[in-house]
Amino acid sequence: MKITDYSIENELMYSGHNACPGCGGALTVRYLTRALGPNMALAITASCWSIIAGAPPLTALKCPILHCPFPSAGAVGSGLRRGLNAKGHYDTTVVVLAGDGGTFDIGLQALSGAAQRNEDYIFICYDNEAYMNTGMQTSSATPFGARTSTRPYPLFKHGQKKDIMRIMAAHGIPYAATASLAFPQDMENKLKKAQGIKGFRFMHVLSPCPPGWGTDSSETIHLSRLAVFTNFYPLYEIINGEQWQMTYYPEKTRTPLKEYLEAQRRFRQVDEMTIEALQEEVDRDWEGLLKRVNSSGETK
Repeated sequence: MKITDYSIENELMYSGHNACPGCGGALTVRYLTRALGPNMALAITASCWSIIAGAPPLTALKCPILHCPFPSAGAVGSGLRRGLNAKGHYDTTVVVLAGDGGTFDIGLQALSGAAQRNEDYIFICYDNEAYMNTGMQTSSATPFGARTSTRPYPLFKHGQKKDIMRIMAAHGIPYAATASLAFPQDMENKLKKAQGIKGFRFMHVLSPCPPGWGTDSSETIHLSRLAVFTNFYPLYEIINGEQWQMTYYPEKTRTPLKEYLEAQRRFRQVDEMTIEALQEEVDRDWEGLLKRVNSSGETK
């Protein structure tokens, strides 16, 4: 387990911030700042991290932060990169941080434009699968069967979760990857790899939200691991939109998806038929991913 060497000197995130206990989004940023180092500028769109970062003059991070509106993260990242270049700061890593709302939904058009232009920065989505900061409303990242404040019991989210990775792959960007908080070395490797690449880079991090998912704050890493073990959230990377590479294969005795669902209150009272439908969806997506990986020439 490694995100660089754990020491106070490498810590770029202050304690006493405004995140909920067990917040996956807070861990995401703690890991990424450790991996990418202090020479970084961060643009944050409207999200939980707008609150976690702290109101000026207070801050949770030891790097420059630029807050921006919900739909404009992709454009603001582009401007930040070009502004730093104009000042001669070519070696500063620009990172755009957004939740699923600012990535999958409201921010998608600016994200797509930046990817199409191949802007030179890293876009990181910490995905807690709903609009958690504004009341846990459904987003297009919410999985089928989950309950939110806009789809409360006996209702639940209908329709498949948007496949943001395939959308980004369609742009032909130099690098895209998924990452899990339960696999910090894999996450660090991908962040450092992205940092060494020019052009637009995208990383998707599943970030459990204890209040929104209905879990205990101590279960964040356990749930992140279960998501990978059940094939609900595979770990892989995509090079130039064409080369798909697995970075972790679960054991052949795959964990049933039901175990992952039953650990979250947002799936409480989901009937067996819905669980079976979700399992079929996960299996179908996993087989499709393996086909893309194998067609790229990778063998297990």
